[in-house]
Amino acid sequence: MNTFHRALQLKPLPRGFHLITPQVIEALPEIAQMKAGIVQIFVQHTSASLTINENADSSVRRDFERFFNRLIPDGCSYFEHQDEGPDDMPAHIKASLLGHALSIPVSNGELALGIWQGIYLGEHRDHGGSRNLQLTVIGSY
Repeated sequence: MNTFHRALQLKPLPRGFHLITPQVIEALPEIAQMKAGIVQIFVQHTSASLTINENADSSVRRDFERFFNRLIPDGCSYFEHQDEGPDDMPAHIKASLLGHALSIPVSNGELALGIWQGIYLGEHRDHGGSRNLQLTVIGSY
C-alpha cells in the first residue's frame, strides 16, 4: 500500500455549491496509476462543506443553494453567534449538516464516482475567501 498527502487551495468562490471534481483530480495525478485505493478529502473550514451529487445539470447546485438558504436563512434573530455577520452562524450550521469530509474509492486509475456524481464544495458565506482542502490517498499500484 502506498500513501500520500496533498494540500489543495481553491480560489475564492461566490456563495453557492461548486463542482470541484476537476480540481481534485488535477491535484492527484498519481491516482491514474492506481489499481485500487481511497481518496479522503477534508475541508479545513467551519463555514464550507463537501458533498457528492449531480454533476451534469448546474440547476441542481442552484436548487441546493435555494433549499439550504430557505432551511437556514441569514440573520435569524434567534442566533446568538453573529460575530462575522448575518451569514456566519447559518454557514456553520449548513457546513455541519453537509459535512467536512468525503471518502471516495479509486478503481483502475479513476475516482469511482457514479456516472452523474461530482464533488461539490458548499460555500456558505458571501465572502468566504480561498478554501483549503487536505487530500489523502491510500492505495495500491
